[in-house]
Amino acid sequence: MRDGAEGDFADFYEATWSRTLAVTYGLTGDRGVAEEIAQEAYVRAWQHWSRVARYDQPAAWVRQVATRLSVSRWRRTKVAAAWLARNRSEAHVPPPDETSTALVRALLEIPEAQRRAVVLHHLADLPVDEVARIERCPAGTVKARLSRGRAALALLLTDHPADEPNGAHTHA
Repeated sequence: MRDGAEGDFADFYEATWSRTLAVTYGLTGDRGVAEEIAQEAYVRAWQHWSRVARYDQPAAWVRQVATRLSVSRWRRTKVAAAWLARNRSEAHVPPPDETSTALVRALLEIPEAQRRAVVLHHLADLPVDEVARIERCPAGTVKARLSRGRAALALLLTDHPADEPNGAHTHA
């Protein structure tokens, strides 16, 4: 059992969260954004809990705050989109070439740990020590993943069929 203001607030939160989330989701149409906005409304309620708790309907106060936050976010998004529309020049970006497409397909075929190591080191141009820090593993592990990943990619990206040893053509 919870005691004091924290306990009261926790009980209030559990009892009202789903309805507040439903309101914000209905307003935003995006579950992640709705959760973020609802959480912000509850943060504000907690900051003023000694006053909000005495209201006849504290849940209505939280939903009102969430609604206002949703509208504010919508307005900011609308203003930003309008600014981008006015100031962005249309840049034609060509579709990816066959090599890029083949590389991405091949990357999706190798184990995830190897893929992350290869992408971070070779595509993001991070040193092995930085990849190790990001991956939270020793540098030696990253080097092994890079070696295995490159070997797997070489097999996947080769132009030679697998039944030809070392890519040499056999004569019948």
